[in-house]
Amino acid sequence: MRRPWALDYDTANCTIGATVQIIGEKWTFLVLREAFNGVRRFDDMQRRTRAPRQILSDRLARLVSEGLLRRVPYQESGQRRRAEYRLTEKGIDLFPLMAALLEWGDKHASGPDGPAVTLTHRDCGAPAHLELVCDRGHVLESARDVTPLPGPGARKIA
Repeated sequence: MRRPWALDYDTANCTIGATVQIIGEKWTFLVLREAFNGVRRFDDMQRRTRAPRQILSDRLARLVSEGLLRRVPYQESGQRRRAEYRLTEKGIDLFPLMAALLEWGDKHASGPDGPAVTLTHRDCGAPAHLELVCDRGHVLESARDVTPLPGPGARKIA
């Protein structure tokens, strides 16, 4: 077997590692799940995620500081002013990742009744799924159809 090229490169500037540093924790994924499902208020998120208040507060603050969510103030009659949490464009860019996790879970982790959520195209109602496509339009069926190569940010190990 040939030595993988990746062994000659440093992983310090790995974008997968950088992404995991921001969102790679259970509660963060659950908060993002709720945001993508249209849940915006703290109490609703807490009820749906079952996260302890302090953990949820910390995750929301982190997602806001990272620019994935934004706080939008609201106030119901007779109540104190509060904030809703809405996805930013940077947050919306995580949708393919969330959809990939959903598809993997549907295939490998759903219960006997099937998945709890299905994604459909808003305009026509047809089921939606992810595809990895190259710039020339070829659909890549699996990781076996992809060749990782050093990118412009790759740094050789000294």
